[in-house]
Amino acid sequence: MKRKPAAQPEPPVQDDAVAPEILAPEISLDTRRALSPLRPLKVAAPKCTVCGSDCVPGASEQLCWVCRRLKISAWRDSDQQPAIQE
Repeated sequence: MKRKPAAQPEPPVQDDAVAPEILAPEISLDTRRALSPLRPLKVAAPKCTVCGSDCVPGASEQLCWVCRRLKISAWRDSDQQPAIQE
């Protein structure tokens, strides 16, 4: 039984999606950033007031999901306890 001949690798295809000005090594980093498409800036997520981890942006309370769930479960526990009579 004969072996198949090894396939020759295809030459790399040049991608024209990136402008050659951006790929040129003699251009400074600032110029590359100016030529690149505009990207939205990352906005720092608000921090949880209890533990300091990231919160959901736009939330009414500054709580992360863990602290929010703990708060909800604490409310449920306090609602279920019978009132203590003296």
